[in-house]
Amino acid sequence: MAEDLLLLLFKPRSGTIAAEGTLYYALAGALLADLALDGRVRTSTRWSGAVEVAAVPGTEPDDELLRTAWRYVADRTRGVQTVLAAIGPTLRQPVLDRLVARGDVRQERRRALGLIPTTALLDGGTGRRDGLLADVRAVLVDGVEPAPRTAALTALVWAGGTLPELHPVIPWGAPVITRARELERGSWGAAAVGEAVTRTTIAVVTAVAATAVAQAASSGS
Repeated sequence: MAEDLLLLLFKPRSGTIAAEGTLYYALAGALLADLALDGRVRTSTRWSGAVEVAAVPGTEPDDELLRTAWRYVADRTRGVQTVLAAIGPTLRQPVLDRLVARGDVRQERRRALGLIPTTALLDGGTGRRDGLLADVRAVLVDGVEPAPRTAALTALVWAGGTLPELHPVIPWGAPVITRARELERGSWGAAAVGEAVTRTTIAVVTAVAATAVAQAASSGS
């Protein structure tokens, strides 16, 4: 899911990635959401209201990035915000490398001002980003009931404050905002996974949203 999220946030026209300031929290949230949907982590709420995440024993994943995140919470139960801050900062490059290896994004060496070496990001032409956008649009605009992964991915885009970046493919307005908020609260319809899994996924999405809001407030102060 982290790869899909980064690809959605990639802007082919400018060769940039949206919301770089909060990107690592969103990517970390995507890893935790993946683990939650696979039943590999679960959350609990302390008496103080703080949400903690723990690994489900015996469910260590094969994927390297997911395994690193799983092992971090397998060591001991930790607050969701703590996990996001710990595993997120190093994710951008390896996730981008995967998109490049798969051909979804191309890297091109250039020279700024004819002298300074730079690397430009270009659309790889695989059509995968267009497919992801179509899936998210179907949920937010056309009212299609989402598969759990699409619901979680869409909720993460909303929670990270980056949904407006997908305009005009996904028109930014009241109906889309209302549906996105429903997804953030776990209103996934009949396709929703088990209650415990959905609750864990939504806890992760909520943590990403809280972090994005805090980052925005900090930047504006």
